[in-house]
Amino acid sequence: MTGVTHQKWWGWGVEGIAFNYRDKPRMAPFVMDRIGIDLSAPGTPPPSFDDIDVPAPRLPEDLAAELRSALGEDHVVTSDLDRVVHTYGKGLVDLVKIRAGHLPRVPDVVVYPGTEEEVRAVVDAVVASDAVLIPFGGGSNISGSLTPPAEETRPIVSLDLGRLNRVLEVDEDAGLARVQAGALGPDLEEQLTARGWTMGHQPDSFKHSTLGGWIATRSSGMQSDKYGDIADITRGMRVVLPGKVIVLRPLPSTSSGPSVREMILGSEGRLGVITEAWVHVHRLPENREIIAYLFPNWGSAVQAMHAISVSDAHPSVTRVSDGNETAFSLSTQKASKGAKKAVQDGLFGFLEKRGWDLDKACLSYVGYEGGSARVKADKATVGKIVREHGGVKLGKGPGALYDQKKFDTPYIRDFLLDIGALADVSETAMPWSRLMEVYHLTIRAAREAFDSLGVRGYIMCHLSHSYHSGACLYFTFALVSRSADMDEQLRQYWVVKKAIQQSFVDHGGTISHHHGVGTDHAHWLEQDISPAGVDVQVSLLQGVDPGRNLNPGSLIPADREW
Repeated sequence: MTGVTHQKWWGWGVEGIAFNYRDKPRMAPFVMDRIGIDLSAPGTPPPSFDDIDVPAPRLPEDLAAELRSALGEDHVVTSDLDRVVHTYGKGLVDLVKIRAGHLPRVPDVVVYPGTEEEVRAVVDAVVASDAVLIPFGGGSNISGSLTPPAEETRPIVSLDLGRLNRVLEVDEDAGLARVQAGALGPDLEEQLTARGWTMGHQPDSFKHSTLGGWIATRSSGMQSDKYGDIADITRGMRVVLPGKVIVLRPLPSTSSGPSVREMILGSEGRLGVITEAWVHVHRLPENREIIAYLFPNWGSAVQAMHAISVSDAHPSVTRVSDGNETAFSLSTQKASKGAKKAVQDGLFGFLEKRGWDLDKACLSYVGYEGGSARVKADKATVGKIVREHGGVKLGKGPGALYDQKKFDTPYIRDFLLDIGALADVSETAMPWSRLMEVYHLTIRAAREAFDSLGVRGYIMCHLSHSYHSGACLYFTFALVSRSADMDEQLRQYWVVKKAIQQSFVDHGGTISHHHGVGTDHAHWLEQDISPAGVDVQVSLLQGVDPGRNLNPGSLIPADREW
């Protein structure tokens, strides 16, 4: 037994947890009105694992013997379930394929090293055998970074870092922690909290993603306004390459030529296996609050977020949903009762009398952390900005609910798949000066894609991760597919996904803000960083891994593989 737990082989999260709409009285009418799906109609559940045809492993005995010698018999696994779990991430394309039993190539073996020395032994054995190595953290990737390449002859090894899950030390003077790369978000924070510290990095995948995965994809968390993105948080690293280890000390700044640290960030396993990292940590805040606000429309809400970003306030979270996402969020709330219902009805009635169109109202969450004086000052500054832009304060209640439920949203996607709706996300970042252009033209591009397919669809968006010069826009879209055929479902999906991604690069955005490139976004990489920029990346990857043994197929366009 490896002692490592995984997500469902067919969907998000853990067995026994699923989305349920029946205690949310407004959701079924909302979904019927917007995309014409009856939530009460019987759906198509995921298949039984016994009905999946899993290709037999193609593991040469000499490589298998080397792996068993290095790790021990229990940590070299060839069971069908383990291999399937490590075949895909959790993107929409992954989930459609796994539900269809589409397994053209499955890792031949899954290995679970418990030390950096064992990682080195695995990497060396794989390269010596001219096999393929795919590092695996929590399996939450949604951009195709985990999908095995269509290798017909070379064996494929999935290297699961789940046993490397400890906080090794904390440098209290420097505010740094040395953490093994396989630590999942909850385990990492639990160990830090016991010592009075926090890393503060909380992506939506927090419960099912690892430090190494965050670094490999340049992750951002919802509290990045205060704590920074993972690129800001990560200061030092150890990275295993064939026959050697990159050692980057946790320096506050350096002028040692082109940054190797920056090269590893976002490298998606192509520049080696990250085994541990030094990261910024902070003392647990004295106070932590999430306050909800409501704005009359998207324009005023975005202007308020921009004003907050250049103000003296230092919130931990600045997030606002557009009208479509606000309407969806409200539809997923449980029924209000008693005084709570009276207050909510009274507020909405009051706003309507003031001339608000509640279909355009935008829900916002702002987080505050720190000492009492700091939090009080930040709330006063933000409150003034909210009022100046026509917004109203809803208070701690909705904010606390958001804080409790923020990691559960991905479960909705599995539920929608059961009933024939394909739902996914695309996120981007752009300067403030281009934000509204990217927003409106992307919404239009998605709607034109729905129309071209003759299907009903829905697209919504929220702003998050504010920076000095711009912000992240995070789009969620869904379309109704009446086809049960995998190829047709994916064809329809890609019509919409491509329209959204192309809109990003056409109007000043990047192809991905924090989900990485993988295979799903590689098509647009040259448009994002220029053909010469991809030349530099290819030269770097080829110089480090001339045999294409380290996660080939991810990150760069297929035609640029050597």
